[in-house]
Amino acid sequence: MVLDINEIQKILPHRPPMLLVDRILELDPFKSATGLKNVTMMENFFRGHFPGKPIMPGVLILEAMAQVGGVAMLYPEENRGKIALFGGMDNVKFKRPVVPGDQLITKAELMKVHGDFGKLHTDGFVDGKLVAKADFTFALQRPEKMS
Repeated sequence: MVLDINEIQKILPHRPPMLLVDRILELDPFKSATGLKNVTMMENFFRGHFPGKPIMPGVLILEAMAQVGGVAMLYPEENRGKIALFGGMDNVKFKRPVVPGDQLITKAELMKVHGDFGKLHTDGFVDGKLVAKADFTFALQRPEKMS
């Protein structure tokens, strides 16, 4: 199943500049997803990170990867309208920089789910080469219950 940006915005609460997934290339709801982020020089963060040597900040690479997993988690109708919150990050590794012109492809797989809590493994690739990986602990919550 392929989702365009309009479908993604029906699932994720994020909006630009914090929406960091442009397309879902594959989706197996509540199991896995593969997503794409086109990294362009027009990204606002490149103005300061780093002038003359633009590199996508690691925290935004992680956020982009987590959002792909978020689509897998939030796609089922019973989870629509919920927000996926970080509970923790483990096994985070950065292997190479992500720069303007790259396409960041993220493969996300739900490893364990118990109710509204779970663990997600992600791998990020550019040109078939691993650039980052991480395991995320998450909780799904309705916005009205967040305080």
